[in-house]
Amino acid sequence: MTNEKVRDANPDAARPGPAPGTPGARARREAVFAGAGRSSILRLLRDRRVLVPAVIIAILGAASLFANVVAPYEPNRPGVNMPYAPPSPQNLLGTDNAGRDNLSRLLYGGRLTLGISVGAVTIAAVVGLVAGVVAGYLGGSVDVVIMRSTDVVLCFPPIILAMAVVTFVGSRPEYLTLVIAALYAPRFARVVYAAVQTVKFNAHVEAARAMGATTVGILRREIVPNVMAPVMVQYSLAIGHAILLETGLSFIGLGPPPPSPSWGRMIEEARRFMEQQILLLVWPSVVIGLSVISFNALGDALRDALDPKLRQSVSVGRDAA
Repeated sequence: MTNEKVRDANPDAARPGPAPGTPGARARREAVFAGAGRSSILRLLRDRRVLVPAVIIAILGAASLFANVVAPYEPNRPGVNMPYAPPSPQNLLGTDNAGRDNLSRLLYGGRLTLGISVGAVTIAAVVGLVAGVVAGYLGGSVDVVIMRSTDVVLCFPPIILAMAVVTFVGSRPEYLTLVIAALYAPRFARVVYAAVQTVKFNAHVEAARAMGATTVGILRREIVPNVMAPVMVQYSLAIGHAILLETGLSFIGLGPPPPSPSWGRMIEEARRFMEQQILLLVWPSVVIGLSVISFNALGDALRDALDPKLRQSVSVGRDAA
């Protein structure tokens, strides 16, 4: 009698849902994911820990991308003022040993350093995502070959491998981008592989497999969307590491060749003239530190916001308090 009353009060409760793996079930799940995605985006936009570093990154990225519009001078134009000129309305950050405008060189250097770092990590994320998904889902010999290959790369410090490879292939920006991408792709593959091991046995994946979905379809619809959260976190953190790697290579003379004004090369040049003008060392150090801290803070905030287990533990702690 009680069940009949419930069904009479709520007719939808007695209506059976679509069978798992059917188009109706897939549409319902996609609608749920879309709603969850919108709520996640709104939650991220309201989170100050995400918003502050994201704004800083956006400002640095936009200023570097449009350096030819924002910069007051050409980066390698000498004699815009006297050498080692202090900050002034004409040169907001002063000039270097050749009378070149420091602000202009920072903006153009950001285009080079951030461009190499973001480009390399983007390539690494795509390659690592494909490798991790394939190895994690297929398993067997494919798993062994891919994962053992990543182990070989991860055995060595990135700076050592980068120095060895760049010495042979050259230090042009496109070569540096590919070298850094090759060094960071195994890290993404490891992160994705671990996530796939958890997702591939979920009910929706088993249902899709039982309904005869192809391997490519399962990977595209069921696996990849569920492993993107750790990829996003790793992406932000890896860009910060790539910035340090690129500036380190430029500092030791293995970065983009002169007169390219990368941030690492600016620090290397400032080291020789820091007794005449210490600000030559301060400006590039500040923007490097600000960029790395912002990307790392964004990665940490994304991890906290996108990790459901962490959110659940935080909410339980708040309820207990």
